Amino acid sequence: MASTIGFRIARLPHLWRSILDRRLAPLGLTQTRWVTLYHLASWRRPSAVRSRRVIGVEAPSLVRTLGQLEEQGLVERRACDNDRRSKRIYLTPAAMPLLEQIDSVAQQARKEMFAGLSEENLEQLNEWLAVIEANGLAIQARDQDNPAS
Repeated sequence: MASTIGFRIARLPHLWRSILDRRLAPLGLTQTRWVTLYHLASWRRPSAVRSRRVIGVEAPSLVRTLGQLEEQGLVERRACDNDRRSKRIYLTPAAMPLLEQIDSVAQQARKEMFAGLSEENLEQLNEWLAVIEANGLAIQARDQDNPAS
């Protein structure tokens, strides 16, 4: 049983993104676009470098995605006051209703995926996942301190 848990944990983010991709496609959003918008909306001062790291894409991919979002009128890039080479990314007013739709779709999908689980079940699951994550981070830190020969 324990051997299948890792596979299930690994599969869930892919399943989640697949469901959201299908439901957000009519809004003209690919996975990269909605993930980028989501992260930009949650940061106080988003930058292209930080976005690339968190979203997990290479710089050319992020530049392309930001260009597409700009063409859709959802973001704009402006030079940073302190460093003209750096760009700050700003959501436009047109992005706000779209972000509300994304949130609504995500809430509905979450409700469907958690069907059959009580609040107590979800709290317990969250606690267990936190323990597993902490264990993994400890292993990672230990492995970085003692790289394999």
